[in-house]
Amino acid sequence: MLRRIPAILCSLVSLRFIRSPLWIYCFIMLGVMAGLGLAVAKVSRIGSYAGDEPETCVNCHVMQPHYASWQRSSHAGVATCNDCHVPHDHFINKYAFKARDGLYHSAIFTLRMEPQVIHTSRAAIPVIEGNCRRCHEQTIQDVSLCCPKAGDHRCWDCHREVPHGRVRSLSATPRISSPQLPPVLSPDAPRIGGRKTRPESGANP
Repeated sequence: MLRRIPAILCSLVSLRFIRSPLWIYCFIMLGVMAGLGLAVAKVSRIGSYAGDEPETCVNCHVMQPHYASWQRSSHAGVATCNDCHVPHDHFINKYAFKARDGLYHSAIFTLRMEPQVIHTSRAAIPVIEGNCRRCHEQTIQDVSLCCPKAGDHRCWDCHREVPHGRVRSLSATPRISSPQLPPVLSPDAPRIGGRKTRPESGANP
């Protein structure tokens, strides 16, 4: 049986199990699908989602208020989106969480089902809470919050406006200065991250 494995794999790859000339059309269709997949990957800058650039998050327009509020917060200089919103206990958990959330967000955005006001999902609550405690461990180690129990308050029950403010919706932050996505084939298109920041009026580009 083991000796037949290479022959079986070769048959699957070459599509020889399909009668001629149908296998030729199958190769053509597979090539078209592969080309479309590469084009979508290029346009969406799929590689940028593996990094930690905050600009990547505003590929979805509903995240613009969150990006703008973070950019003007005390966290902007010390933490990025992924520092708060993905687990950091193990790199496998980190990228598995990013992949799951990313696929869900991509599906919602593609189907135009995105909400105007975003709320933290049930799965994200313990992740954010854990990251709050991880970064502020020295601050809370001398108080009872260092050892939370079931039913205790979350960090944001008191610090609700950190770092995104109290009101977070597209209608609440009109005409904000948000990063803009340059043409994919433009020579100044960013290699990583998502978008370049639009120059302010009167400022040097």
